[in-house]
Amino acid sequence: MSFENKVISFIGSGVMGEAMIKGLIGKKVVRPEQIIAADTRIERGQELTAKYGVHYTANNVEAAEKADILVLSIKPQALPYVLPEARRGAHNCDLILSIMAGVRIETIANGVANASVVRAMPNTPAQIGQGITVWTATKEVMEPQLAQARALLNTFGEEIYVDNETYLDMATALSGTGPAYIFMFMEALIDAGVHMGFSRHDAEKLVLQTIKGSVEYAAQSGLHPAELRNQVTSPGGTTAEALYHLEKGGFRTVISRAVWSAFQRSVALGGGPPIRDLNGEQHT
Repeated sequence: MSFENKVISFIGSGVMGEAMIKGLIGKKVVRPEQIIAADTRIERGQELTAKYGVHYTANNVEAAEKADILVLSIKPQALPYVLPEARRGAHNCDLILSIMAGVRIETIANGVANASVVRAMPNTPAQIGQGITVWTATKEVMEPQLAQARALLNTFGEEIYVDNETYLDMATALSGTGPAYIFMFMEALIDAGVHMGFSRHDAEKLVLQTIKGSVEYAAQSGLHPAELRNQVTSPGGTTAEALYHLEKGGFRTVISRAVWSAFQRSVALGGGPPIRDLNGEQHT
């Protein structure tokens, strides 16, 4: 996919914006001079310019007016302030790419007066090129722009295209928020190791490598997680005893309810219709 003579502007140059900038330049998808990073924090712009050689502006209107592809990577709370500024230039862009959690395509398209919108949900491992992004597009996004969107999102890691925007809210709850679940599980395991008597350094090393190795093994084996779990579980053994207490404590149910609640919250943030929880109760 060629981005020759294309200008990519980022409105919002925080962690996720920088992750994409880093990937685009590192993988030689575009040259640094093709990127404009817009941010209200001047020191942040100077940092990105020094690190990557990109252009910087504190003016969102300028960023939108010069863009062929406009990436909206701001916090959703800032959207009411940013959309009116972006609208002054975004209506001429070939493509609008949003990585804002919970913000619906209709809101973006109406806000910038441009129907060529891709909405994507990456996650934090994108910062090291190991993320997974779920994305969708409006019917106005033509094949060349779809290819451009896919190339941009590949800088984050893996990507999955879906044909229904509802999956974006689901992805927000599962993969977007998912790293936080993993980090909390890691924290709990490390604390348990320290409680037993390991130093925190050794406990952290044991847990990090155990999780990393387990994920790689699962990916390479091609087996269902239940099969992998059974490989580790001997009758009457230590693993069986531990799993008994996890099941008794409602481990699966707690995870399922947490993910479902995050899904509800994502829909609510986007102004979507009420959905029912796992008990069948309707929430707004």
